Amino acid sequence: MSDPYAQQPDPYRPPTDPYAQPASPQQYGAPGQPYSGQPAYGQQPYGQPGYAQQPPAKSNKGLIIGIIAVAAVLLLILCAIGVAVLANADDDPVVPTTPTRTSTPGTSAAAPPPGNNNAITADSSSDFGDVCSGGAILNAAEYTTPASAKAYVFANSPTRPTGWSYKSIDSRASYYAKSADYAQVSVVGCLRYVEGSEAAGQKCDVKASDGKKLTVDYLSSRYTLTFHNARTGEKIGDGGTVNAPANRCPSFLTYNKETLKSYASPDTASVDAALKKMFS
Repeated sequence: MSDPYAQQPDPYRPPTDPYAQPASPQQYGAPGQPYSGQPAYGQQPYGQPGYAQQPPAKSNKGLIIGIIAVAAVLLLILCAIGVAVLANADDDPVVPTTPTRTSTPGTSAAAPPPGNNNAITADSSSDFGDVCSGGAILNAAEYTTPASAKAYVFANSPTRPTGWSYKSIDSRASYYAKSADYAQVSVVGCLRYVEGSEAAGQKCDVKASDGKKLTVDYLSSRYTLTFHNARTGEKIGDGGTVNAPANRCPSFLTYNKETLKSYASPDTASVDAALKKMFS
């Protein structure tokens, strides 16, 4: 049998929220807390179903700031490296390596033009005498080996130290070239008079063009022989000293009308001997 004194439910009281949390004793009567009859802040009002409060989402703000800081540091490092590279760019310039061209004997590459303003293009054999004056022949044959060279020989004289005349050489020699074959010549021999080397020779009687008889002093002297690359003017050999003997009077004599002196020519046999030694 039911207890007549049992407490009856209050018909005017809202139904109890099964999900509501029991109020903490500090929620009632504590300073700053809502008075009785009003729901506490953060709780659902009476009559509404309660929900568990969701935990606040974790903030990524710190992670983003960290990433930005690392990126900034890396950017500063890269900028510093770029500045250092630019600053040192001109200190050690990179020079491209050019392959070195080598030539085998007898197959050398074309020689560059001589580095002087006296080089000329020859149109006759006599132009090769300019080599003895410090010039060069642009269209001369290329000098490769002594054995395959063709040569001309020129000489000056005491009366014409700056003039160079062609000297005959052995036509049977391998180095001989005709005057018309100047394009095949690659070497020029230069016979240069040695100043002060003249000496007494012979007294030669001659007949002048007007029929007058004259006596001419025929003088001996010495010359030096050098060999030069006709295309560049470079000295490539030394033929030593060549005498110009005046042992007997020649059948044809050229002399100075004022001084009545004549100078002997360099010995042809000695010149050929020096040429054979050079081109053998």
